[in-house]
Amino acid sequence: MTVRRRFLTALLAAAALSCAGCGNRAAEGAVETVPEEKKLVLYTSHKEEVYGPIVKEFEERTGIWVQVTAGGTTELLDRIQEESGKDSCDVMFGGGVESYDAYRECFEPYYCNQVDLLDETYVSKEGIWTVFSELPIVFIYNNKLVAAGEAPQGWEDLLDEKWKGKIAFADTGKSGTSYTVLATMIQVMDMEEQEVLEAFAEALDGNVSDGSKAVVDEVDSGIRLVGITLEETAKKRIAAGGDIAMVYPKEGTSAVPDGCALVKGAQHSENAQLFIDFTVSNDVQRLLTEQFCRRTVRTDLQKESDSAPAKIIAFDLKWAGEHQDEILTEWSILLENGE
Repeated sequence: MTVRRRFLTALLAAAALSCAGCGNRAAEGAVETVPEEKKLVLYTSHKEEVYGPIVKEFEERTGIWVQVTAGGTTELLDRIQEESGKDSCDVMFGGGVESYDAYRECFEPYYCNQVDLLDETYVSKEGIWTVFSELPIVFIYNNKLVAAGEAPQGWEDLLDEKWKGKIAFADTGKSGTSYTVLATMIQVMDMEEQEVLEAFAEALDGNVSDGSKAVVDEVDSGIRLVGITLEETAKKRIAAGGDIAMVYPKEGTSAVPDGCALVKGAQHSENAQLFIDFTVSNDVQRLLTEQFCRRTVRTDLQKESDSAPAKIIAFDLKWAGEHQDEILTEWSILLENGE
């Protein structure tokens, strides 16, 4: 068995277990016995099935103990901002990189040790974040209740009266993906920014899902007929036998990467840098494509990928980061006013 295959096998086995570094060992008091130079405090918006095996393997290779706090992208970034200067977190793992740009004052520039192998399209020129995986936005629909020919094929289709109140879309206060969706719609659709937000808010008819997982759950169960989510999330539910099908928007979609970033003033800065390097290592990036239904950001592995074709737009990350606060503020107002 090759070294890489042994690594992948070990990670898959670890995925079936509770992850090392999540509350269990803390409850046993193990954290008090770990010297500071062997600690890392990680905030992550990834699901345990993703971060668990990666954290476990990192711990085993480095001997560093990882304390994990999981939650939604937006709530964790807000927490990092509020905790500024308190040495509460060393590294943020997960969430669209445009959100990292919006919270750039919270992060310390760092260029990972394999930055030259990363797709330059997704490299932060200022080192604010390091990309982890490429994540296209897709539509899903309940294939028991909606015929393939009737499902929405493009962004404008979602605004059709027949889908009003039947679209699953996550709360932007909990899901960073939802902001990516709004920014994508604004950049793709031939409408003014305000028109896009108003039209989409009206299409939702006041229905907002409680997080990214709820979007897929609602469509799978038939509570909502269509939804907007990540390609990875859709593929996993389809593979698990869910009653959903997936559509790549015909006008094009974004494939904004999620990332990892070094928190400014991190108490365990060197360990955080080692973890960031590990997330883009050959082993971890191969795991993404082979087992996690994600697209790699390494150019040497992209050539081997068999990802489905999709029309990917030239998403303006800088614009999305700079305008996040104002867009989300306007979006909240529209939802509160019942637009």
